[in-house]
Amino acid sequence: MSKRPNVRSERGQTMVEFALVAPLLLVIVFAVIQFGVLYNNYVTITDAARTGARKGAVSRLAASPTGAAVAAARASAPGLDQAKLTVNVTATSWEHGGDLTVTTRYPYTINLLGWVVRSGSLTSATTERVE
Repeated sequence: MSKRPNVRSERGQTMVEFALVAPLLLVIVFAVIQFGVLYNNYVTITDAARTGARKGAVSRLAASPTGAAVAAARASAPGLDQAKLTVNVTATSWEHGGDLTVTTRYPYTINLLGWVVRSGSLTSATTERVE
């Protein structure tokens, strides 16, 4: 006598549920990683703008205070692609008490499993008084 198969058996249900949910979980994990990289890049360009502004503010007597500010900003962001990093320095006056602004810009792309969700550029600006 053969045993009748149990039609109500739930064997395999877990595998089917996992197969349905796994892609969503992977997208969420990769999104968290992408946003972590994006946040790290933002913190880096913010620090680069601050470092460049500080260097430019104390280098008014240097041969090229703008060049010193740009070099300091770029040196403060070694983990970024220097070809894509844009550093702009503007000063109302290089005399004592003038304002110096360093603006950094870096492009980003949020890519989830081959789909570009968003792209643009991260921007940070810091203004300091020339000493």
